[in-house]
Amino acid sequence: MDVGGNGGGLIVNKQRAMLPNKSRGEFVRNQRKDSEGFSESPDLEFEYADTDKWSAELSELYSYTEGPEFLLNRKCFEEEFRTHVSDKKWTELDVAQHRAHAMRLLDGLEVITREKRLKVSRAILYMVQGTFAECSSEAEVQHWMRYNIFLLLDVGTFTALVELLNMEVDNSAACSSAVRKPAISLADSTDLRVLLNIMYLMVVTIQQEDPADSPDWRATRETFKTELGSPLYNNEPISVMLFGMVTKFCSGHAPHFPMKKVLMLLWKSILFTLGGFEQLQNIKVSKREELRLPPLPEDSIRVIRSMRAASPPASASDLIEQQQKRARREHKSLIKQDNLDAFNEKDPYKSDDPREDEDDNDDNDNSMEAEPFPMERDEVMPPPILHPPSERVNFPKGLPWAPKVREKDIEHFLESSRSKFIGYTLGNDTDTVVGLPRPIHESIRTLKQHKYISIAEIQIAKEDEFQKTPLSGGEEDVEMCSTELLYQGILPSLPQYMIALLKILLAAAPTSKAKTDSINILADVLPEEMPTTVLQSMKLGVDVNRHKEIIVKAISAILLLLLKHFKLNHVYQFEYMAQHLVFANCIPLILKFFNQNIISYITAKNSISVLDFPYCVVHELPELTAESLEAGDNNQFCWRNLFSCINLLRILNKLTKWKHSRTMMLVVFKSAPILKRALKVKQAMMQLYVLKLLKVQTKYLGRQWRKSNMKTMSAIYQKVRHRLNDDWAYGNDLDARPWDFQAEECALRANIERFNSRRYDNNQRNPDFLPVDNCLQSVLGQRVDLPEDFQMNYDLWLEREVFSKPISWEELLQ
Repeated sequence: MDVGGNGGGLIVNKQRAMLPNKSRGEFVRNQRKDSEGFSESPDLEFEYADTDKWSAELSELYSYTEGPEFLLNRKCFEEEFRTHVSDKKWTELDVAQHRAHAMRLLDGLEVITREKRLKVSRAILYMVQGTFAECSSEAEVQHWMRYNIFLLLDVGTFTALVELLNMEVDNSAACSSAVRKPAISLADSTDLRVLLNIMYLMVVTIQQEDPADSPDWRATRETFKTELGSPLYNNEPISVMLFGMVTKFCSGHAPHFPMKKVLMLLWKSILFTLGGFEQLQNIKVSKREELRLPPLPEDSIRVIRSMRAASPPASASDLIEQQQKRARREHKSLIKQDNLDAFNEKDPYKSDDPREDEDDNDDNDNSMEAEPFPMERDEVMPPPILHPPSERVNFPKGLPWAPKVREKDIEHFLESSRSKFIGYTLGNDTDTVVGLPRPIHESIRTLKQHKYISIAEIQIAKEDEFQKTPLSGGEEDVEMCSTELLYQGILPSLPQYMIALLKILLAAAPTSKAKTDSINILADVLPEEMPTTVLQSMKLGVDVNRHKEIIVKAISAILLLLLKHFKLNHVYQFEYMAQHLVFANCIPLILKFFNQNIISYITAKNSISVLDFPYCVVHELPELTAESLEAGDNNQFCWRNLFSCINLLRILNKLTKWKHSRTMMLVVFKSAPILKRALKVKQAMMQLYVLKLLKVQTKYLGRQWRKSNMKTMSAIYQKVRHRLNDDWAYGNDLDARPWDFQAEECALRANIERFNSRRYDNNQRNPDFLPVDNCLQSVLGQRVDLPEDFQMNYDLWLEREVFSKPISWEELLQ
């Protein structure tokens, strides 16, 4: 944990007290050197997107341990190719010859022998990798990748691969063998890895749009996108099959599954079929138009991209040095005693107890900027500092977000105004203003101008109507889009899927200790023979850390995409998934993830660029040394780690927004100091989501916390959207009621279960609401299949049930 963390100030102050005077200055100078990178770091030039660059996404598929397999794939392809074409290279053939060879390889996938099938799979993988041996540059490799992948898709390779993957997943012999093994390595998952590599490269490459694509390729892309999201493969979307692999792995029945590749393919399949953040924004705009709601006040993606980062929090060592400078200046300038008294009066909250000083330092070290006292400079009343005009231009005019108001907020405001001025209330009436003073009229007008009705509110109101009037409400028109099909596919096992994803996230988090790893996520990175030299050990260490980072990136993206798409499709689908994430301890897990030196995580250099695909197959590899591995690349930050952090913060925001009980969980788990440390990262989007999480809990953190963190409060005011009438900075909130987690979650759960049973559970429908056939002819005309023993004893039945019983015809006719 870094020094700026919770309790950091206390430790540093105790260390200062124990140091001799001479070495104390050296200690502080060294601390200052260590912390300069944090408190004076430049803005990170990071642009948030659905994915990293295409080349980066390709390279992350392979672990460095898989390096030798590139040449093995090439060998398998060339052996197969030379039996049919002996005098030409692949790049010299025409389209018809390319297609003929692709068909031959596809036929080879149907052989019974596993070894032959694996050879053909490797040959196809080499094609998908761009037949790199015949290319001289990375751009050429990527060109042939696109060409070969569209060719293979056109001849039907993807469907064959899905069938093979299904067969490998159900391979009980491989599963039982892996369960018995004490240590699982790369060799145990060879067949699965080859298949998943091909499928991932196909999905990622076809998803990548290029202006130079032919109309045929564009049509192929749309067809493939539709097929991938439809229940064509094994009567379920491919994402559901991959979710099944995740749960099977976490249950311990298939420890050899290459989980990183499964998760990456799952993420890219969801991204391709459902759409990324730009598509989400477009869907939201069109849905609001359909529901005749006012347009969105702004494009959130554009607003966030135009934001600038705030100054990061000062570290504890910075504050110590400020105190030392202040003390030195006081001695040097021989300030009069009355001035010293005036200085002490400047800080009304300063006490004589040194322990309280230490606590104050702990609180202050995380504020957005270190606020200097007047006496920190040589004069008591310094002249005003003239800022150059260039600085002033950079500040945005006005606040970045248009304020919003909910209908509920207007109701609360009117109720409190009526009870105050008139002495009665009118329930849900937001129009009657009789008897209220004119300023209240103007306030209501302003509130209504900024009223925002969300799609979720309309969906909840419609669902309530369906529940109240099941007969007269009519049939609901459910659009069978990709999101709806995916939800229907994962609905039966959604709780297990969420638990499995969070288990893997916990195992991949850098804060996890070895003893808490209940599952082994390194099955597809560890070699058969463990390293014997220091250099090999260093390389494997980098590979393992990179492997974990990629898993965190994939899981965070999967969860965020699903939450956002489900919320747009129907809010109760989102609430169902969110509630199961909360029940599976997602909130404390994300807080645990951030309870680390987040700057170190974001600037981590766990990559060896010369071993990344496609660089490693085109260029001559230089000799690796321990120094080059330690140096890493020259990037200012690690894109995937910053992307993961922002995704996890967004997930935390989604889970806690408008949920009082979950907000209180943030308070109970002491998230404020953890989140404030994350503000050290000078990236506007990350800071925005941290500030949002701090804003929702500010009213519960107490007056002293707010007093000590005024810079953080100012940053919240500047960057986070305002909700009119929201007393977020004070304790006067109508929702600040006792924490009743169970009641709130149970009410929500009841609504979700009613929605799921009404829309998806055909067996549980109330028989009283089912249609009844009242026509005598159609009822009597129905053919009824009677059992054999009844037909044999039909005469006895007639005698006992009909002839022997008296019939009162008068009663029957009446």
